[in-house]
Amino acid sequence: MLGVGSSNGRAVDPQRIAWVFGILFLLTWVTAIGARVLFEPVYSSPSSVLDAGAETGVYLGAVFEFLLIVTQIGTAVVLYPIAKWHSEIGAVGYVTARIMESAFALVGLLSILTIVTMRQDLAGAAGADAASLVALGTSLTATYDWAFLFGPGLVAGVGNGLILGYVMYRSRLVPRRLAMIGLVGGSLHIIGFLCVLFGAFDADSGLRFLSSVGEMVWEAALPVYAIWKGFKPSAIPSSEMRQVETDPALSAA
Repeated sequence: MLGVGSSNGRAVDPQRIAWVFGILFLLTWVTAIGARVLFEPVYSSPSSVLDAGAETGVYLGAVFEFLLIVTQIGTAVVLYPIAKWHSEIGAVGYVTARIMESAFALVGLLSILTIVTMRQDLAGAAGADAASLVALGTSLTATYDWAFLFGPGLVAGVGNGLILGYVMYRSRLVPRRLAMIGLVGGSLHIIGFLCVLFGAFDADSGLRFLSSVGEMVWEAALPVYAIWKGFKPSAIPSSEMRQVETDPALSAA
């Protein structure tokens, strides 16, 4: 197979990069869904701040959310050495978008954990104290909802949809028809976010789901293609392949 040379003389197979990229991308699905499900009893009921319940599920959700952050950034970092030769601005932009998306995930994670701490320390409050705690719990769950809306709801459309779609379309690392799904899906996803933001429809409405279908198809199809077919070797000119610097850990994998 073709290898990608580095400054230290080691070679990295671009198909190995495609495989790692695809695995990390699929793991973002697993960790995101896992965290969302495990957090549901907390963010869906602000009054739960008054209950002293078992927190094991929430803590497990926190682990999933942290792994989501790791895998999100990992997809961009792994792809960067190849993507930069086709569009350095696009490659840097994708890394930046993934970091921003992860920042929103971290805000949501801290909001949920703050509610858990309040449940442990202040459960059983009554009267005015209880009302104040419920109000604070409502604020924290609203923060989680807004972080979720802006992270997966907006930044994912910009980063995974438009920026990554553009990089893949320009580089031809994957078929251009596949990359077009990302460009179109990302655009519709952003439009759906704006509609939710300005009250045209709700975040959990059918219209919001329809606006996100293209983005979901793209984010599912891309990693599967990368694992199954790999990146096209013809999309990586040999003169550039000899200059790409990559992590030695990938060549040793």
